[in-house]
Amino acid sequence: MQFCMPQSTSIPTDPEALKAQIKRLNSKAGQLKMDLHDLAEGLPTDYEQLMEVAGRTYEIFRQIDHLKQQLTQMEQGQ
Repeated sequence: MQFCMPQSTSIPTDPEALKAQIKRLNSKAGQLKMDLHDLAEGLPTDYEQLMEVAGRTYEIFRQIDHLKQQLTQMEQGQ
């Protein structure tokens, strides 16, 4: 099963803008991580939501990883 979260329409070309985007996503990721933790603590209650929340959490961390790789490439290219 694959989980998809809408991608940003474009990746910033400015390292500072990319850092700001990563920071925003890190904030959202932290909230999703807490939501997943809370859901796991309450199992078996609301187990139906587990795959959805886990998928969203996975996807946002995947996006952060991708953006960090882009940032590293930008910084190395300067």
